[in-house]
Amino acid sequence: MQETASEYFQTRQSNCAQSVALAWKERKDPASIHAEVFATAGNGRAPEGLCGALHAARELVGEPRREQLTERFKEKAGGYAACRDIRRNRIMPCSACVSLAAGLLEELAE
Repeated sequence: MQETASEYFQTRQSNCAQSVALAWKERKDPASIHAEVFATAGNGRAPEGLCGALHAARELVGEPRREQLTERFKEKAGGYAACRDIRRNRIMPCSACVSLAAGLLEELAE
């Protein structure tokens, strides 16, 4: 799923949040997810300033595992969850955030 999300992000003109959602949509029930709802969550515009990829993964994994996903993401992102902090501190590029969030979503949703 990480590769699929990365492909959406790099080649299909999808933002980070949409890329995670579209990869999840391919893996799960295609009719259950509408990636368009994440269209405004890229480029630091996710709620609370979260990384858009993380925001999408949190929404898709659901409540029981939402905090666990966030903490695991932050472990790899220098302790940050906000897009602005990750980018300003050059922790990782957006493409790596997409891959990380998609991988954690796949792992924790099992």
